[in-house]
Amino acid sequence: MYKLKRVSFILSFTFQCLVNLADLNPYILCSICKGYFVDATTITECLHTFCKSCIVKHFYYSNRCPKCNVVVHQTQPLYNIRLDRQLQDIVYKLVLNLEEREKKQMYDFYRERGLEIPKPAAPQPNITNRGRPRKLLGPVFRIPPELDVSLLLEFMGSVNILLKFKPLEKKFVRVSGEATIGHVEKFLRRKMELTAMCQVDIICGDHMLEHYQTLREILSAIGKSAVQVFSGSCTRLIDTNEC
Repeated sequence: MYKLKRVSFILSFTFQCLVNLADLNPYILCSICKGYFVDATTITECLHTFCKSCIVKHFYYSNRCPKCNVVVHQTQPLYNIRLDRQLQDIVYKLVLNLEEREKKQMYDFYRERGLEIPKPAAPQPNITNRGRPRKLLGPVFRIPPELDVSLLLEFMGSVNILLKFKPLEKKFVRVSGEATIGHVEKFLRRKMELTAMCQVDIICGDHMLEHYQTLREILSAIGKSAVQVFSGSCTRLIDTNEC
């Protein structure tokens, strides 16, 4: 006769902390113009990034990186620069109205001079070796609004217990507040390869959670005791000597 294995988890919710933009400035400011990156462009030789217009103007009279002084190219430094679209997406997300202001300044520049406003280039699909177009990745940090609850699933316990189950590859999870404890259990079972012989208990604070309860209901009912700053959903396997 098979013996039922009991696996217990402690669940809590992440608390999202605001970050001061000034703390990120060293990573998103151009060292030439001292402004936020616009058309962020990276030198392939040293991986330093600048505004595209700033670095192109710099290379008119120098072939060295303005930050580390490395020789970018002996004769054609523009060959060794690349647009960093992901970094630019991040800057536009962080700095309020920066993208709109830059577009307005560009339109005003062309209108004042009676020039035709250039149309944004349509992204071209990458072609694979087999001739099939590869799907382009969209801009970063676009999280669907319905995924409004953040969890951190961290496996805690003795080394002997950890070796019995497959570890979670990704600890951070963002889900809908309408998801139930039953959904969380199914997720854990699939990722950790828990068999039907394992009974899964999920606890939040001092409360044993039921399968029908939604994450939003739990957070509303239990309140701050369900929230952990920086630790999110802490998942712990408790050795009950039954596994």
